[in-house]
Amino acid sequence: MLKLSRVGLRPISIPKGVQVALEDAAVEVRGPKGSLSRRLPNGIAVERSGDALRVRREEEERHLRALHGLTRTLVANMVEGVTNGFSKSLELVGTGYRAAKNGRKLVLTVGYSHTVEVDPPDGIEIDVPAANSIVVRGIDKQVVGQVAADIRAVRPPSVYGVGKGIRYAGERVRLKEGKTGK
Repeated sequence: MLKLSRVGLRPISIPKGVQVALEDAAVEVRGPKGSLSRRLPNGIAVERSGDALRVRREEEERHLRALHGLTRTLVANMVEGVTNGFSKSLELVGTGYRAAKNGRKLVLTVGYSHTVEVDPPDGIEIDVPAANSIVVRGIDKQVVGQVAADIRAVRPPSVYGVGKGIRYAGERVRLKEGKTGK
C-alpha cells in the first residue's frame, strides 16, 4: 500500500520579491529580509513549477517518506522567513526581574548575585520593549527558537510558589503546592 505525505504534497507558493535558486542538492531562497540556504537529503528533490515549489521523493523507502513532509516544511519556513521573519516573545515574572539592552547584548537581572549577559548570534535581533518582556526576531525559525530557549534556560519558571522565572509569552505554568501543603 502506497502511503502519501499530506504535508509533503502541498505546494509552496513563492511571493513577489522572493527568488529561489535550485542547485543539485540545495535550495537557496533570497527575499527582502535576507537569504537562507539548505542542503536537501539524498532522495528528496525540489522542483519549481510557475510561482510554486513542490517537494518530491525519488523512491518509496521508509526514511524518504519520513523526510518528505519535513523537507517541505523546512523549505516553506525558509520562504516565510525571508518574507516576513519569525519572532518569539518572552516574559520575566518575579520581583526585581528585569531585562535591558547593552549594545547588541541582552542583560538579565533574574535573582542571581550577578547579571547574565546573552550575546545573540548573527542574524538575530533582540528587543526589550518593556523591563519584563523580551522579543527575539530573525529569519531562521530554528535559530530564533534556539536563542529564545537559551534565554529561557537562564532562569526557567519555578513550579513552586508564584512561578517566577523567564517564560514564553502565553505559557501557562502549572504550580505545585510544595511540601507543607495538605
